[in-house]
Parts: sequence; structure tokens; C-alpha cells
Amino acid sequence: MKAQEDTPTGDTHVRLLGAVEAEHEGSPVPLGGRAQRALLARLLLDANRIVSSDRLVDDLWGEDAPASALKMVHVYVSKLRKVLPDGMLVTRAPGYALEIDPEALDLTRFERLREQGRAALADGQAAAAADRLREALALWRGPALAEFDEPFAVVESARLEELRLSAVEDRIDADLALGLHTGLVGELDALVAHNPLRERLRGQLMLARYRSGRQAEALAGYRELRELLATELGIEPSAPMRDLERRMLQQDPALDLAAAEAPPRAAVIPHRAAATRFRRSTSRVARRRSHLSPACA
Repeated sequence: MKAQEDTPTGDTHVRLLGAVEAEHEGSPVPLGGRAQRALLARLLLDANRIVSSDRLVDDLWGEDAPASALKMVHVYVSKLRKVLPDGMLVTRAPGYALEIDPEALDLTRFERLREQGRAALADGQAAAAADRLREALALWRGPALAEFDEPFAVVESARLEELRLSAVEDRIDADLALGLHTGLVGELDALVAHNPLRERLRGQLMLARYRSGRQAEALAGYRELRELLATELGIEPSAPMRDLERRMLQQDPALDLAAAEAPPRAAVIPHRAAATRFRRSTSRVARRRSHLSPACA
């Protein structure tokens, strides 16, 4: 990848983790209407890689692509070039590439910090892991790509949300290892309410309650999950979840240790302020999304 001094975008910063935004030399870049913003977002997902014109048509319109779709892509590219720094959006056969310093894109920074946090957690460095994961999660200003309903955005928004939630879960594992279980219960209650079938979250909530002296509530959470899975999917909880319940029933001393094995993979949101901002943004997006115009508008 290019070093920052070799790119035309050293003073440009672009954000995908929330509303799509860009700034150059400290000033906002007017990105224009939703359609060309969607094209920019699609290119940013493959930053510094060529995306073919045919792929752009498929990703922006799918099976509903109009006969003029390719011409419309050219128009959007032309409009974006007028507002983006020179040399940032380039023609590369068979399509286009968005050339940018990787660290100028919030998604790249999030992925780097998330991997650093996961590596620290695997090495038993819980405090360092929690710091890196909080820093990564603080980059999120709201749901990614939620302002778009183009085919690529429907798929990618779900993928990015899964990455965010996995990072939240890793951060919870780090905090549990640090003995912060009591303060996590309320956050995990809210997360489980929004993700009731996510077992890793359930396991973390069970452990946080158990270590807080709320064993009966921890076991009640397992029974609630079992009933929900049976009703919704006709299945039993996973083997790790069943093992966690068994160890709680036996009052396994290892569960009381800060360094005990974390429960089945699962979650919490960064700092409270960032979490509140994310939830408010999610609510605003949900209200707007029903009014989005067709992709070709």
C-alpha cells in the first residue's frame, strides 16, 4: 500500500462508519446527492482496488439497472471528481479506483485497531485489548451505509454491523478478564434485548451476573435462551452454553477468577457516551430509511 506522502489524499479524511462524510484540509467536502454518495461508498469499500464498471452497475442497481446505468455511473464519477482532491478518483480499466491513504479511512483504522485488540486479548493483555477495542468502536458514529438502499449497501451494512458487534463482544471479554463484571450487567442487558438469539452475549451476561453474586439470575438467563431457541428455531443451546450452565450449577471456582475462560463468543458498546450516540443515530436512520428514493434516483 502507498505511504501517506505518496498519495494525493494526505490531508483528506473519509468516513463510512455512520453517514458518509469527507473532509479535505479541515473543510467538509460537498459530496452531492445520494446516488453519487452511494458510488463513493462502494468505491471506498474497495479502496485502492479497481472496481469494474459492470460491477458498479450491478452493485448500485442489481437486476433493476436501467439502460442508461453505465452512463449514469460516468456522470456520478465526473461529479465526484469535481469535489474530491485531484488524483483521488482515477480511471483504471475496466473501471475506477479510489486511491487514498488507508489510514485516512475510518473503516481501515477500525479494522486495524480491532485486530490489535483481538491479538492483545489472545495474549492475555486484557487492559491493552480493552483500550484498543474502545478506540476502534469510538470511530462508529451510527450504522454504516444505512442511508443507502442499493444492493451492495444491504449486504455490506450487515457485514459491517457484524464486525462492530464482534468487536463489542471482544471488548466485553477484555473487561470481564479485568474484573469489571458488575458494571457490565446493565450494558449487557440492553445488548441481549436487541440481540436475543446471540449466544455469546447471553454467555457474557450470565457470567457478569454470576460474578456479581446474582447466580439465580444468571441461570434464569440460560433458561430464557433455551426456551427462545426452542420456540424460534427448534434447537438447543450450543455445547459451550450448556457447559457454562453446568459449571454454574456446580459453582465451579474457576468461574470466579478474572482470568477464567470467557463465555461463548459475544458483546458491549464502547464508552457510554459513544453508545448513546450510536443508538440515537440508529433511531434517526430507521425513521429516514422508509423514505429513501429508488437507487437510480
